[in-house]
Amino acid sequence: MLTYDFTKIEGPIYLYVYRCIKEDIIAGNLKPGDRLPSKRTFAQNHGVSTITIQNAYDQLISEGYVYTLPKKGYYVSNIEGMTVKRQNRDVDYDIHIPEEATYQCDFSSNGINPDNFPFSVWTKISRDVMSNKKEELMQISSVAGVRALREAIAKHLQSFRGMVVDPNQIVIGAGTEYLYSMIIELLGNDTGYAIENPGYKKLETIYKRRGIDCRFVSMDEDGVTVEELERSQAEVAHICPNHHYPTGTTMPASRRYEILAWANKKEGRYIIEDDYDSEFRMEGKPIPTLFSIDASEKVIYMNTFSKSLTPTIRISYMVLPVNLANKFYEKMSIYSCTVSNFEQYTLAQFIAEGYFEKHINRMRLFYKKKRKAIVKIIRETGLCEIVENDAGLHFLIRVDTDYSDYEVEQRLLKRGIKIRAISDYYFDDKNKREHYFIINYSNLDENKVRNVFQMLK
Repeated sequence: MLTYDFTKIEGPIYLYVYRCIKEDIIAGNLKPGDRLPSKRTFAQNHGVSTITIQNAYDQLISEGYVYTLPKKGYYVSNIEGMTVKRQNRDVDYDIHIPEEATYQCDFSSNGINPDNFPFSVWTKISRDVMSNKKEELMQISSVAGVRALREAIAKHLQSFRGMVVDPNQIVIGAGTEYLYSMIIELLGNDTGYAIENPGYKKLETIYKRRGIDCRFVSMDEDGVTVEELERSQAEVAHICPNHHYPTGTTMPASRRYEILAWANKKEGRYIIEDDYDSEFRMEGKPIPTLFSIDASEKVIYMNTFSKSLTPTIRISYMVLPVNLANKFYEKMSIYSCTVSNFEQYTLAQFIAEGYFEKHINRMRLFYKKKRKAIVKIIRETGLCEIVENDAGLHFLIRVDTDYSDYEVEQRLLKRGIKIRAISDYYFDDKNKREHYFIINYSNLDENKVRNVFQMLK
């Protein structure tokens, strides 16, 4: 007779019985072919219900530890050859996870201060969505995302960026990295992709891991040039014409038309317009997007809510030209959207009810004051030159030093200060700009900045 201690049980009783019998089978205390007690006998001896024992036996049968013979009872299976992994609550495998470094001050971080996120409004809308959209939340979203969010984004783009788009041209995805893979599937990976030099190095990694041949195109004071694009022989140009990172360059209208002419010159050429950080142009009106002045369906527009709301929301979107939108639905309708319906409907309502516009306006004023305060602190030290370029949530400083950029970074790192130079973003050693460093100020503490620059001086 099986006897177990029922005085200290955590969780359902049937799971406890199941685990006890399973452990006895694995340990060899119960041999293959041994007959288990009947449900009634087991239940009576331990003062539990027969349903409890039935559930435990059923679980053991479903996992192959026990089998039953009609009108004869339950028997222990021969588990020889089964892969059995002993359960231990204190397992410690040799899995190496990179440690996240902490810094006294991090000028390279583009994080958002949690005090600036509209938690109260977001919570209210979340509750409303949970209460009133139960049916919609349980439906599988189409590959492009829920219609309500695409409509809200289309209206936002029209009022904020002057873009008139059909909601069906908009595709929602969990981060721009995912959308890049969708674009590659649309355009193919057998062609060259041009990337700005200097530029976002993670972009090169993403493209290369998907078999893309990356070509690096140099920039002048107005951005990439047609001559560089022609020299690269690339068919797809991935550019940031509004707030280029890291230089902060904003491409003038004349250059934009030249780039569009380059794309229109040959069949199969496309421009991926990354409009990241465009909401926070501090001075003047935003320059029209390439997408809004493109008459030949050559521009794929991309943006994200990571800067305007928070990087952790993981909602990005792209706007496809009509010809590619049709190709997208024809080729990719087998997929589902990678963003949960709950988040999509919450964000849709947040935008549609005007909260997103209010949040942007409030944050623009907040960041303008913060930028002004941090620039003043740095100027007061007389240590470096501020390079103003209206570059959204970062600006550049130029340091007059005999040290290399790498030496400056390493010396600061030893003091708990992380900073990145523009030279870190070049894909080659040609024409590197030395001694220019990037100040991402969205989540900087002004007192820490003052202490750091006094120490540097």
